[in-house]
Amino acid sequence: MKVKQALSAFAALSQETRLDAFRLLVIMTPEGRPAGDLARDLDVPPSTLSSHLAILERAGLVRSERQGRTIFYRADLGGTRAMLEFLIKDCCRGQPQRCDQLIAAAIPVCCP
Repeated sequence: MKVKQALSAFAALSQETRLDAFRLLVIMTPEGRPAGDLARDLDVPPSTLSSHLAILERAGLVRSERQGRTIFYRADLGGTRAMLEFLIKDCCRGQPQRCDQLIAAAIPVCCP
């Protein structure tokens, strides 16, 4: 991930509704969630949520798929992984044991 892409992802997540939507979509992976259900879950008007989801999609953090009249949104785990890799790319500076605490902290959070 390049710096401009990372900045786009960080900017997309720097707004509360977008962060909430992204986190909910991560939980719903791989099934995803229809846009209308997501709007109800977050108690956000559908048109407002649509704008937020478009920003997350442009940032490479979510994907959309039309199924008939319904648009399903899913977290883009590839984009999410690239953002996380960008953040920790140089954490160990060639010494993997330097990242042990970071890895130990992350595993229980995502894989309880």
